[in-house]
Amino acid sequence: MNEADALDIVQYAIWTVLVASSPAVIVAMVVGVGIALVQALTQVQEITLTFVPKIIAILVAVAFSAPFVASQISGFSNVIFQRIEGGF
Repeated sequence: MNEADALDIVQYAIWTVLVASSPAVIVAMVVGVGIALVQALTQVQEITLTFVPKIIAILVAVAFSAPFVASQISGFSNVIFQRIEGGF
């Protein structure tokens, strides 16, 4: 294994993490912006108002995107195991 192989594996790992976490992050951003907009329009600055809807939305997003996340992680694992089997 040389530097190019290690860099390729690290790049693929980072890309897998970004793609696998994107559904939860996107939902959190959308819900956060929506709540901030509602708070700005109504001038209600309750700090707990932001946490509960975000947590519920993220849990729902993770539940619905679990097969997608699992396929991404499985694909990464298969590539790594194939590279180990082939001697990199």
